[in-house]
Amino acid sequence: MKDYYAILGVGKTATPDEIKKAYRKLASQHHPDKGGDTARFQEIEEAYRVLSDPQQRAAFDNPQPNFGGFNFHSQPFDFNEIFSMFGTQFNHHPQQRARQVQARMTLWIQLSDVASGGKRTVSVGSSAGNQIVELDIPVGIEDGATVSYPGLAPGGIDLIVTFRIHPNPRWQRDGFNLYTDQKVSIWTLITGGEITVRDILNRELNVAIPPNMQPGQILRCRGRGLPDRGNNPGDMMIRIQAEIPTNISEDLLSLIRQESGR
Repeated sequence: MKDYYAILGVGKTATPDEIKKAYRKLASQHHPDKGGDTARFQEIEEAYRVLSDPQQRAAFDNPQPNFGGFNFHSQPFDFNEIFSMFGTQFNHHPQQRARQVQARMTLWIQLSDVASGGKRTVSVGSSAGNQIVELDIPVGIEDGATVSYPGLAPGGIDLIVTFRIHPNPRWQRDGFNLYTDQKVSIWTLITGGEITVRDILNRELNVAIPPNMQPGQILRCRGRGLPDRGNNPGDMMIRIQAEIPTNISEDLLSLIRQESGR
């Protein structure tokens, strides 16, 4: 089993703030966009995902049955299972079987994970022990949705995962459409032009700004939102915000005042 504490360079008693600080430092140093090693960066990401989640961290720290605060529960005892060993006088029903035990957990993901899907490594425990497993994140998953992973928990029992999505300061979700604010130079709003923006997957695209566009208006970029379960993408909605320059010359200010009648 990997030592996630060693990967982040922190002790086992590290606070959440210390873990976050160590992660940010290492992620910045080893990010592939800065020439870092992709495998090392993914290892750092994996360690932070486990140690930043209280349930997963507890499961990692305490490899024991029913650890880490996960909501594991089993089916109530079925006396018919016992009675069946002694004959039919106990009116048992051989066709009745106890339901399979299930392990449950909550997994927090980023909004970009909803767009791209992908995999997530987590620590899972049950009455059979604990183990590190790899989950497939469904594309287009909604906040609070529950997904069953048959036989993935220790002992071959089903793992039931409730997905929660971290709030994103840049993006607001409306179904499968994504809204974001974009500052645009006031001169571009007046004369028209083109701006470069990035979508939820950090892909660049050029967007045309028509002349005389007003702040608060919305531009729609089709197919740049979140995909649904059928991988049909929603749209990206760009709310235009005016960016006022701070270094306007006196000559230009005079012209603006004349034009505005002041």
